[in-house]
Amino acid sequence: MLRRESRLNDAARGWREWTGLLRSLWVYRRPGRQRGLRRLYRPFVPAGGLAFDIGAHLGDRTTAFSTLGARVVALEPQPGLFAWLVRFCGRRQGVTLLMQAVGPEAGEADLLLAERHPSVATLSEGWVREVRADHQGFEAVTWDGRLRVPVTTLDALIERHGRPDFCKIDVEGFEAEVLAGLSQSIPALSVEFVRGALGRTVDCIDRLEDLGSYRFNVVAGEQRRFLWSDWRGADTVREWLAGGADGLASGDLYARERQRGPLNQ
Repeated sequence: MLRRESRLNDAARGWREWTGLLRSLWVYRRPGRQRGLRRLYRPFVPAGGLAFDIGAHLGDRTTAFSTLGARVVALEPQPGLFAWLVRFCGRRQGVTLLMQAVGPEAGEADLLLAERHPSVATLSEGWVREVRADHQGFEAVTWDGRLRVPVTTLDALIERHGRPDFCKIDVEGFEAEVLAGLSQSIPALSVEFVRGALGRTVDCIDRLEDLGSYRFNVVAGEQRRFLWSDWRGADTVREWLAGGADGLASGDLYARERQRGPLNQ
């Protein structure tokens, strides 16, 4: 009887994982998505350049960066997703795939896992508490697993692979900690933001201002176009976040060094 119950539990767990994976495949690998991603990233990712994809998931951004002609270093700490990342991107020339997380210092950390929602694995227990309390979209999410994963830093990646032209950071509330492991400015980057934890995005802005002079823009949710027609200063974006970010459930905040040209005007 115990073995039968164990098999049933394993089957249920496997079904939940497949359901979550299929949901992610539809969101991130659906037909037509790549065209919009390439259009979005082309101003930041030159042919022959270098891009970091921190929290690569199923590799939709890695694919876009690579198709634009850049070398790509992509990191994904979840073994199951990493296997799919290898399947989608492992044969692409100039792409380096690492099964690691990124944080303020090298070592190991506990990754919190949600079987039904593999895209919201996180290293931040504080972020989990915040979004559970203040974001209705997370009411059905249960972080029911924990995995010890290796952690590197942006500085270590730069030392090994070079300074990226662009760095995408999507690590479920751990973005500021990732930036804490960076000691120099980089030309352009993005960090995810989520309603209920917008103070963490302010922490990212504060860290970037310590490193350089940036202007900012926003992409709402999984759209592939900028919300604002102009790039805005840090204080303006802090006020926008303090006011609730127009009620957006999530999105990505883009930062670009001021000297980078017309997009900053």
